[in-house]
Amino acid sequence: MLMNDCICEMTNVYKSYKKKLILQNINIQLEKGKIYGFIGKNGAGKTTTMKIIAGLSFADRGYIQIFGKDTKKEMERARRKIGCIIENPAFFPDMSAKENLKALCILYEIRDQKRIDDILELVGLKNTGKKKVKNFSLGMRQRLGIGMALLNNPELLILDEPINGLDPDGIVEIRNLIKKINTEKKTTIIISSHILSEIYLMVDNYIIISQGKIIEQISQKELDEKCQKYICIKDSKTEIVKEVLRDKLQTNHFQIMEDGTCRLYDYTDNILTVMEAFKDTEININEICVKEDSLEAYFFNRIG
Repeated sequence: MLMNDCICEMTNVYKSYKKKLILQNINIQLEKGKIYGFIGKNGAGKTTTMKIIAGLSFADRGYIQIFGKDTKKEMERARRKIGCIIENPAFFPDMSAKENLKALCILYEIRDQKRIDDILELVGLKNTGKKKVKNFSLGMRQRLGIGMALLNNPELLILDEPINGLDPDGIVEIRNLIKKINTEKKTTIIISSHILSEIYLMVDNYIIISQGKIIEQISQKELDEKCQKYICIKDSKTEIVKEVLRDKLQTNHFQIMEDGTCRLYDYTDNILTVMEAFKDTEININEICVKEDSLEAYFFNRIG
């Protein structure tokens, strides 16, 4: 990654709360224009990390750089280019969507009223008129929250559980909106969610966190390679396995895993040929099967 493509960097960041270590040795790099899925169990440290990036919380120690700025004063200014929904968006429930955005414009000293109409159209709330926010569906409130986070035209958008509690239609609406914002505005987005199948449909990269530590930062392409369909050969006699694959099946497209099993990425649609190749060897052909990892399987594998 080129340095001018890196809009946020955290290096060796630590955070404690009431003497309890919440984050330890956090290392993250966010690249301009990408969508990042932030994955971890409840209490893993996702929200705390997002708050530190947004300036809503502060690290005990470590290096943080936002849009190339790393001093306290410079980062305060740089964070004006960040929009976020962390925990619950704050609304005036007895006001309409437009009135809520107008109130936020006053706070941000934004005088361009066309900005409000543009945001309402972008998030699909242009036709809600004078309807009060307290009468909105959960999906409409989430879209308004994202609209409010976009009001200052941010270059980085932080979304903490934006699809939590939504029905399937609401999830699709928010997913499409997030992808639209990224495509049309080239906004970098970091999003956390427990619905991993939805994260998979939205993001370019994954950041996996467990017990306050970053386990892995991986691209969609790398994940697809690791989660592709394969033939699993469960046998400790790895030298025989390798010999058969190379000599009889003429392939090097396999990997020996840490637990000793072998993953063969060829012949996935022709398992009988593979079983036949091992028929007169010491390998138990009943321990040969086709598998395919999902994001969920990969995630649980990584966090143990």
